[in-house]
Amino acid sequence: MNKTMQITWLGEQRYAAQNATGQQLLIDNSGFKVGVGPMESLLAALATCTAYDVVEVMKKRKTPLAHYRVEIEGERAEEHPRRYTRITVRHLASGAGVTADSLSRAAHLSHDRYCSVAATLNSEIVVEAALEQAPEPEAAHA
Repeated sequence: MNKTMQITWLGEQRYAAQNATGQQLLIDNSGFKVGVGPMESLLAALATCTAYDVVEVMKKRKTPLAHYRVEIEGERAEEHPRRYTRITVRHLASGAGVTADSLSRAAHLSHDRYCSVAATLNSEIVVEAALEQAPEPEAAHA
């Protein structure tokens, strides 16, 4: 199953990312940020992917979570392209019957088996740059 996103430049270093069904995400690396930066959005993608898995695993094991959050921190290299060199994901949860061991098992299942974002970050992927001349947008009629 392929996923697509269309990224539209809004000026400065601000972009609207839209998926095939119209949901949007604001990516912002300008001086006055109103959205998250690209590298922060990567952290958010990993954190929400694993959170989804952990919630589902705990529910299936009959220990649903009452409170849950993920804290994620990425350490970046000093030299360009300043990629992440280490990412730490902290799962903080509570609920009836939830133990540190059960939460740890659910988190490891996610990170090692289910989370597609974690699997992507842990693999070699092919990234291709395809270049096309875009048509000029038509001027709005007054």
